[in-house]
Amino acid sequence: MKRKKRHRILGHMQWLTSCISTTLVLLLLGLVVLFGLSANELSKSVRENLTVTLLLDDDVTTADADTLAMRLDMKPYVAHTTVISAEQALKEESERMGSDPTEFLGGENPYTASIEMNVAASYACTDSLLLISKELKEMWQVTDVIYQRDLVENLNTTLHQATIVLSVLALLLMIISVVLINNTVRLSVYARRFTIHTMRLVGASWGFIRWPFIKRSLGIGLTAAVLADGLLLGGIYWAFQEDEFIPTIVSNEIIAIMACSVLVAGLLLTFVCTWLSVGHFLRMKEKEMYR
Repeated sequence: MKRKKRHRILGHMQWLTSCISTTLVLLLLGLVVLFGLSANELSKSVRENLTVTLLLDDDVTTADADTLAMRLDMKPYVAHTTVISAEQALKEESERMGSDPTEFLGGENPYTASIEMNVAASYACTDSLLLISKELKEMWQVTDVIYQRDLVENLNTTLHQATIVLSVLALLLMIISVVLINNTVRLSVYARRFTIHTMRLVGASWGFIRWPFIKRSLGIGLTAAVLADGLLLGGIYWAFQEDEFIPTIVSNEIIAIMACSVLVAGLLLTFVCTWLSVGHFLRMKEKEMYR
């Protein structure tokens, strides 16, 4: 009775250890997915914040500017447009300078209406902006197109480098996650290698021998995935409360993809690793089990 009780306790401890190890690995995997998707959303947000200013002709009224902005909003390369009337431009410049420029110009407003255009993320690169600028300058209402070319080039270079670093890091973390889960499952199966050998000797089929191990591993994978998702969702909720910027780059869609990825990974990795590990010990000869 004492031996049976001790084996039961050891079995529970082994299950708990495997569950904790798998949870930590899935937590790491979930963070990789979360950061990867959020980084892509952040990159898109930064690109769409690039502003292209369209200076309009003196004869263009505010109504004409509004009509032009509506036409631009229908273009595939435009994310958003904002019309700035001549009066609004004068007011903003007066507040910035601390004086009214019209006082030195006999009451004449030196500013014209303009349109601030945010380019869609996929078009926020030097080559695309050159073509867009050329197209916009052909419109009779537009006298000039202004954007910070150096800023665009530096931004794209920085984002490209950051994407490469994150991709390499994500790949390394994925490999580490798979190796850790595989080792955890292999150690669990290794502890029962003699049971596998005994069942094989009495004529049990490989499928019959595998099933209890797979069932147990799927239970561990499901439990670990639920725990990892719970910790990740709790961390995201805390981050939402601490920083108002976080919800702008971590959408509900990203959270759903992350949670599903952790769940699928937990079940799939434990299943595959258990299948391979049990198969390894099924093919092992008796003398090799003592090594």
